[in-house]
Amino acid sequence: MPREKSKIIETIKKVMPAVVSVIVSKPIEELRREIPEFFRGKHPDAQIPEDKIDSKGNVQVGGGSGFIVEKGGIILTNKHVVNESGGSYSVVMNDNESYEAEILARDPIDDIAILKISAKKELPTVALGNSESLELGETVLAIGNALGIFKNTVSQGIISGLSRSVSAQPENNTPPQEMRGLVQTDAAINPGNSGGPLVNIFGEAIGINAAVVYGAQNINFAIPIDEAKRDLEDVKKFGRIRRPLLGLRYLMVNKHLKEKMKLPIEHGALVTKEHSFREAIVPQSPAHLAGLKERDIILEWNGEPITFEKTIQDYLEKSAPGDEVRLSVLRNEDKISLKVILAERK
Repeated sequence: MPREKSKIIETIKKVMPAVVSVIVSKPIEELRREIPEFFRGKHPDAQIPEDKIDSKGNVQVGGGSGFIVEKGGIILTNKHVVNESGGSYSVVMNDNESYEAEILARDPIDDIAILKISAKKELPTVALGNSESLELGETVLAIGNALGIFKNTVSQGIISGLSRSVSAQPENNTPPQEMRGLVQTDAAINPGNSGGPLVNIFGEAIGINAAVVYGAQNINFAIPIDEAKRDLEDVKKFGRIRRPLLGLRYLMVNKHLKEKMKLPIEHGALVTKEHSFREAIVPQSPAHLAGLKERDIILEWNGEPITFEKTIQDYLEKSAPGDEVRLSVLRNEDKISLKVILAERK
């Protein structure tokens, strides 16, 4: 019987062995304390399935996907997959072998986490590609552990957009968060696929499956792999992920905000405490030490304009702690220049 031979099938066979399931567990006694009504007969039909309780009395409370990027057992996944307070984590390989997982680092800004497992054998890996040179229309595959139930799930699509900024939910029971610089794809990404690789036709990871826009069809997002590569280098060099801190809150200025707040211009980033925050400038932060003040409008970052397409957060994404930044600032009607030395976010 003839069989289809295609580059996509070849790529799936190449990548799949390095895609893992990440299992999140908690002791059943801790769950009794957290949700006592569940165990006191108020929900008589509610029971924890036997297959969710391991031999140590731990209950599986969540899960997602990940992928091995180094033969020594380094794994990339999403931060929200391994963010359970008091939880323990294990990794199930494609061949059903299971390993306890150590969390090496969680990115304080992006939805990225780095895990490590110890295996006595050389592990398969996914090669890391380059997300800087991606083009619209490239074929991509999202691979993972869909819904935490169906292993070896693959969906095909194209790159639908680049440098997307959305308020998205990593999971349908989590609050929305601002996510910037994302790769948009129409390849199906489900909650259990979180942390799995988005790969190109050559089997290189160009993103980490991260977010779904609920209520919309075929709109899914991945974190560019270059951000994960930066985090991996930080962990190797410093033992942690180092992200820069400026230390201010701001709103992007447009015509509506200009009229509402009686501003002199309709572009730039207005330094303001926004809603219920107590201060616009974090005390003793780089912004404070540089002399920035509330109601300043930041116009440029090292000579480049600050716009809705390239905000302060986007510039910070390309910066490192210790970098010196020259800000062009409009204060009242005077344009001034301030030098800021970025600190490390704790």
